Order: sequence, then C-alpha cells, then structure tokens
Amino acid sequence: MTALGTIDYYDKVRAGDATASDYTRLFMLPGVLHCGGGPGPDQVDWLTAIAAWVEQGDPPVRLVATKWTGPEGARSAVLTRPVCAYPDVATYTGTGSTDDEASFRCEAP
Repeated sequence: MTALGTIDYYDKVRAGDATASDYTRLFMLPGVLHCGGGPGPDQVDWLTAIAAWVEQGDPPVRLVATKWTGPEGARSAVLTRPVCAYPDVATYTGTGSTDDEASFRCEAP
C-alpha cells in the first residue's frame, strides 16, 4: 500500500469541511517505509506537538524527524529532516548538510 490513499482521504476531509485545518494535519515521513525500518528519519516528538496544539492553540507546521543509530543508551543522530504539514514539502536550501534539518525549508511543491 502506498501513502496515496492517506493523502486522498485527507484531501477529501479538507474538501468536505472548510474547518478541517482547525483540527487536522497530515505529516508524511519519506523514506520510512510502511511502519519504520527504512533509511529515512522516523522519530518525531509527536506528543509535544500535539500538546502545544491542544493546550496553547499552536498547530504544528514544521516538525523535526530524526534517524538514530547505535544501541540504546549510546545512540547518536545520523540524520534530521523537517517534516512539513501537507501539502508543503521539505526543500533543500542549497547550502549546508543534507543530513541536517536546518538545511531545508517547508514550501509548497
């Protein structure tokens, strides 16, 4: 199964409810495969983002995903990327490491 079904569902929710952006967001994790294990960064602090939205009214627009390596207790981050609220995508700025989320910006495709 591809992510296209999820995107289609999300688009239909937003098309059918003008207020959907008040209560829903879609964040895609490229390179993570179906449930993890791919080469992409797969760890995001979802709880903090949701708490900020619910408790402070600050909806998430850009989150940071991290790919870790090494055993528990001795892990290090090998890759970070921004995770942008759909339909925006992470675009490389042209400078800096492609392994660092700071080298990307979220923008419309």
